[in-house]
Amino acid sequence: MSETHIEIGDIHWLMDILQNIDVGLVVLDRDYNIHVWNGFMESHSAISPQKAKGQNLFKLFEEIPEAWFRQKSEPVFQLKTRTFTIWEQRPYLFRFKNSRPITGRTAFMFQNTSIIPLESLDRQVNHICVIIYDVTDIAVSRADVKNANKTLTEIQSKDPLTGLWNRAGWEPQLIQQFNECQAAGNECSLVTFDLDNFRAYNGHFGHQQGDQVLSNIGKLLEKAVGLRLSARLGGEVFGLLLPGQNGEQATATAEKLRRAVLLLNSGNGTPNIPKITASFGVASLAKDTPSAHEWLQSADKALYHAKESGRNQTTLYQHRPS
Repeated sequence: MSETHIEIGDIHWLMDILQNIDVGLVVLDRDYNIHVWNGFMESHSAISPQKAKGQNLFKLFEEIPEAWFRQKSEPVFQLKTRTFTIWEQRPYLFRFKNSRPITGRTAFMFQNTSIIPLESLDRQVNHICVIIYDVTDIAVSRADVKNANKTLTEIQSKDPLTGLWNRAGWEPQLIQQFNECQAAGNECSLVTFDLDNFRAYNGHFGHQQGDQVLSNIGKLLEKAVGLRLSARLGGEVFGLLLPGQNGEQATATAEKLRRAVLLLNSGNGTPNIPKITASFGVASLAKDTPSAHEWLQSADKALYHAKESGRNQTTLYQHRPS
């Protein structure tokens, strides 16, 4: 008699634990009707165990993709093996609101789930238990780390003065444009330019005013081609990519920029201090250009020619006939 009382007591304690444990417990039969619905599920769904019991899972929660969940669950019934879902693959099984005060920046609860077989006395699996774990804290923390790393990468890849890419950040854009245009056979041109007389200007007016000139160049390029395609390659040297433009079109674009640079310091008027101008080198992408590095070198050679020929002008690189 006492053993019977102990068993009943054990079952009572077990049921009390299952109702109050901080994970979701749902027992389903072969037709996916609900047999057990614990306190965690009631708390987050606002559906009582009495109301949930006997209900079909897919009718009660229409957002659960039936075909996907059946595919996950059938091996549990047939092979008596556990299966799992993780939030990285699917954020949640049940769309519950996020109730965590610290990680309240997400609207829903991230969940991991385990689906385990429940054998009856005849060793058949006619029911499965779905266990739902709230992993919102882990998911949000990992997202914060990922965003922090992304921000750090962007900081390291951007020029803080102009807001443009620096050389390290721009080179992947250069390589991407090279590969895409070569593969598709599309027109594309590359421009590099150097500010003439910038060091004399900077030495006379000071770094603060020199920095303002560089910042204005950044705004000029952002307006002309956008931040993704332009860069400050170092000092007073800049670069930009012009997808869709051949050599002549890119030269015309460079000439517009050259005239715009002149207007940036037209009010200088200081005797013996030359105005800032810009020398441009343009290189269209030829079919036989072997690499993005060679393409950049062609633009640099054209820039060097423009500087040596008197500055404040644009030179188009002349490809040798193949």
